[in-house]
Amino acid sequence: MNARLSTFNMVSLVAGFAFLYLPIVILIIYSFNESRLVTVWGGFSTRWYVALFQNQQLLDAAWVTVRIAFLSATVAAVLGTLAAIALVRFGRFHGRTLFSGMVYAPLVMPEVITGLSLLLLFVAIGLDRGFWTVTLAHITFSMCFVAVVVQSRLLSFDRSLEEAAADLGCPPVKVFLVVTLPIILPAVVAGWLLAFTLSLDDLVIASFTSGPGATTLPMRIYSAVRLGVTPEINAVCTILIVFVTVGVIAASLAGKWHAAKAGRV
Repeated sequence: MNARLSTFNMVSLVAGFAFLYLPIVILIIYSFNESRLVTVWGGFSTRWYVALFQNQQLLDAAWVTVRIAFLSATVAAVLGTLAAIALVRFGRFHGRTLFSGMVYAPLVMPEVITGLSLLLLFVAIGLDRGFWTVTLAHITFSMCFVAVVVQSRLLSFDRSLEEAAADLGCPPVKVFLVVTLPIILPAVVAGWLLAFTLSLDDLVIASFTSGPGATTLPMRIYSAVRLGVTPEINAVCTILIVFVTVGVIAASLAGKWHAAKAGRV
């Protein structure tokens, strides 16, 4: 019984990973396809990567996407961390239920509703749609993810460390910067990476809030795919996959190094 159950679990695990990652592997392989037809293998070639770096529209869209993702993830990390601290440390303050509901609403709100509501807001206040409206929109929906990650770390935080620093005369701001922040930093970095990835991936909200000169890479890819998938699209998607993978691995190694350093101390 155990052997059959173990075999079933192994098969289920392999099938699940294959369903998730086999399409990505196929996309990467066909990004090196010599043929223009993405479904016909014509031999190994890097011609589409060369063509990609000569496609100014895709390069401009990629640069806009990276800038938006970096700015929105950085601001979302700061605001999400502050929101998590408020929810964990300030107890039952007046309006806590409303505040927590507003923080977590984007987690369950459909992206179409979020994008449409932000579009109506920007139109109502007369803000021209462009780079900054997309950035503000991404901050709005990614901040809650940072708050969830940081809050989970703060709930298991040993506050006696902060109390010891305060007893030794350390002011509250310095306690946070010297004691609290280094301990919760892995969670903050994880939240930043999550927000950065969500911004890179977003299509729906950016479509509602973007304007002239603020076309993101997912929007450019989507508009190109409607006319048919080209090997250039496979190449740019492969570069994005490698970029995100390297970032995740680097963050994981940094987290392990931080944990090992804390263990030695």
